[in-house]
Amino acid sequence: MALDRYTDRRTVLTSGTALMLGAALWPTPLRAQINGDKMPIGTIGSGHIGSTIGGLWVKNGHKVLFSSRHPEELKDMVAGLGPLAQAGTVDQAIAFGDVVLLTVPYGALPQIGRDYAAPLKGKIVLDTCNAVAARDGAVADEVEANGIGVTSQKYLPGTRLVRAFSSISYKTFASEANRPDPKLAVPIAGDDAEAVKVAAGLVRDAGFDPVVVGKLADAKLFQRGGPGWLQSLNATELKQKLSLSQ
Repeated sequence: MALDRYTDRRTVLTSGTALMLGAALWPTPLRAQINGDKMPIGTIGSGHIGSTIGGLWVKNGHKVLFSSRHPEELKDMVAGLGPLAQAGTVDQAIAFGDVVLLTVPYGALPQIGRDYAAPLKGKIVLDTCNAVAARDGAVADEVEANGIGVTSQKYLPGTRLVRAFSSISYKTFASEANRPDPKLAVPIAGDDAEAVKVAAGLVRDAGFDPVVVGKLADAKLFQRGGPGWLQSLNATELKQKLSLSQ
């Protein structure tokens, strides 16, 4: 009997130690999300989507560095958000953030991928960008042919890419954040399971309900012209719209 109690206790301790060691090996952003901690986030671009989503994260307690080619132009915005918000360059935002929110005209992705390949390597990147033929040219044709998630990953190699905050107007995000349940659903897609978990947590922190649609190839379901585009639905409704399992 005593031996059984000792064996059971040793088994529990061993299992607990293994879990702790396993948790210690998780990427820092994932550990932060699981533990309920806040993480630093950098934005590449601080326009309508970047300032809206970044501002919601600041209100939730995250530190956010908003970047621009002219960071001095962001002074009033970050001052209004308080001490958790700051402005800087793209290089500073990438270095600052455990996660990077990418919110620029889609045609800029190839250049960003070339210019910042080294600092972005291994980073979780939430890609909000949408291709518009009249503005973005040939890359928009590529998106139409191959799907936006696959195309974004091509131009941002080495990143842990997740499509998120890409299918709904910033005005809707601003007005519907943290509404009473059922919350507004935000579709997300990515090939890296841990990055998707982090993205889902950040969707919740912004005041919405994440719906994992699938891999990056499945992001075409909520790109421009897809069935999930501009859909202001709750999670149950969005899953029905996209024919996802409940």
